[in-house]
Amino acid sequence: MKKPDLRGWAERLRAALRSYDVTHNFTCDLCDREVFANERVCASCRESLPKNDGIVCPFCGRKVREPGTCLECKQKPLAVAKARSVLLHEGRAAQLVHQFKNGAKYLAYTCAELALPLVQEEFPMADCITCVPMTKRARRRRGYNQSELFARALAERSGLPFIQPVDKPRDTQEQKTLSRREREENLRGCFHVHDRKGVRDRNILIADDTLTTGATGSELATVLLRAGAQNVYLITITSVARKNPFGKPPAPDKRK
Repeated sequence: MKKPDLRGWAERLRAALRSYDVTHNFTCDLCDREVFANERVCASCRESLPKNDGIVCPFCGRKVREPGTCLECKQKPLAVAKARSVLLHEGRAAQLVHQFKNGAKYLAYTCAELALPLVQEEFPMADCITCVPMTKRARRRRGYNQSELFARALAERSGLPFIQPVDKPRDTQEQKTLSRREREENLRGCFHVHDRKGVRDRNILIADDTLTTGATGSELATVLLRAGAQNVYLITITSVARKNPFGKPPAPDKRK
C-alpha cells in the first residue's frame, strides 16, 4: 500500500493558507473595523480618503483648478505619455503611503485594490507593468521595494504581466527636500536597462507609491523609451498637489 505523501500535503495546505491570507480580508486595513464583503478598505474609510477624482492635468494627472495643461507641464513635460494618481497625498492617504513604506508590506494589496479601477479606465493600452527599481543596498536597508510590491499586486489584479527590465546600479542622494531640477540631476544615469528585448515595442505602465515632482518616473520612462519601448505611462497611489514643493518651477526654455 502506497504511503500518503504527508509532506506534499502539508506544503499544499501552507500554500493555500498563504494565498487565502493574501486574498481574503476580515477587517479594514486602515481602521481594523470588521468587513463583510472581502474588501480591504471599508466603506467609511473609502469615503474619507482624499480622492484625486476632480479636474486634473491631462499629462501629469495632478489636481488643477481649471481644465487644461498645468503650467509646469507646458514648460517641461514629463517623459511619460500620461500619469495618474488615485489619491491626493494628504491626510489618510499620506498616512497609508507612509505605513506602506515603513514595514506594512500587506498594504501593497490595499493600494492595488484602490488603483485597479483607475488603471482599467485610464490605461487600457498598457500591456505590462513594471516598478521603480532600488539599489541592493537600499533594498537591504528597507527590507523590500514598495514600488515592486505594489506593481506585482496590481499586475495580479489587472491580469497584466509584471516585468523588471531595469535595475539601479548606484545609490542616489535622499530626495525629500530636493527641487525637481535637483532631483533630475540626482537621478540622471542611475537606471540601467538589462533586458532590452523585453522592453522593445511594449506599452509599459510604471507603478510607484507617490508622484512628488515626477522626476523619478520621468527618468525611468526616458531609459525605457531609449531601449525601444513604444509608450510609457505612470500610475501612483498618491500625488503631491504642488509639483515643485521644494523649489521654483523650471524656467521657460527660451530656445523654443
